[in-house]
Amino acid sequence: MPWLQLQLQVHAPVAEALSDALLELGAQSVTIEDARADTPQETPRYGEPGLSPASVWPDSRLRALVDIHSDAATLIKAAACAAGLRAAPEFEVSRVEDADWVRRTQSQFAPIQVGRRLWIVPSWCEPPAPGDRVVLRLDPGLAFGTGSHPTTRLVLEWLETALAHNRTVRRVLDYGCGSGILGIAAAKLGARDVVAIDLDPQALEACAVNALANGATIQIQLPDRLPAGRYDLVLANILARPLIELAPVFAAQAAAGARIALSGVLAEQAAQVIEAYAPDFEMGIAATCEGWVLLAGKRT
Repeated sequence: MPWLQLQLQVHAPVAEALSDALLELGAQSVTIEDARADTPQETPRYGEPGLSPASVWPDSRLRALVDIHSDAATLIKAAACAAGLRAAPEFEVSRVEDADWVRRTQSQFAPIQVGRRLWIVPSWCEPPAPGDRVVLRLDPGLAFGTGSHPTTRLVLEWLETALAHNRTVRRVLDYGCGSGILGIAAAKLGARDVVAIDLDPQALEACAVNALANGATIQIQLPDRLPAGRYDLVLANILARPLIELAPVFAAQAAAGARIALSGVLAEQAAQVIEAYAPDFEMGIAATCEGWVLLAGKRT
């Protein structure tokens, strides 16, 4: 069966939200690429959520595969609305034969090295040569977190260092786990007790499948079933607004001296998030990547 391929270019801060919206509306797959290398310098357009004057060029290319009978314009308009865009972006439509789309999708995902030891490897790729490498087997799916997005890489790089330098970390909370990539990485890097939390049952299912594929033992729960007890390490890669709202929750769950790492925050949002956590955490910017920041700190 042939498919329709929808291609559009948007700013990086809204690419993931638009991707999630397209998947929710029935897209078979969505891939995101860096389009900056071949994006023409056109007149900048302001007004999209999360943008600053320093980042006004469309720098992410989305390709979505949808049913051949889909109304492309209606689908893009609905996805843009769900993602919080003021107007639907321009797009191109092409036909893709059934035999080609799997190869096209898989070609977008190759093994990714994160930090010194971590490798994110899709199931159709050979893992790197053995050694001290830590391999996470992870295929792109409906849950956020493949290791390709800057916000995920920031946490993974920090996590590798944090667990290597602190052998006392035993209990880890991955809040808003998505695919489970952060919790699985923590387990494979030595954490003994990892709890993964998400509102989305589809994300919890993906997390369970990925944990099994990696031989990682993780407790997977909805937020209202968060296991009792304090955590040595709290991880969350969400967005600034929910992170601010979750500050009291994380403060209640973090043990004295516990480490915390928050991602999904744009550089211009960092001060507001740090302020929300100031009563209970010593927090600061630990790393930056492509306009995103990693906030890390310690429970006081």
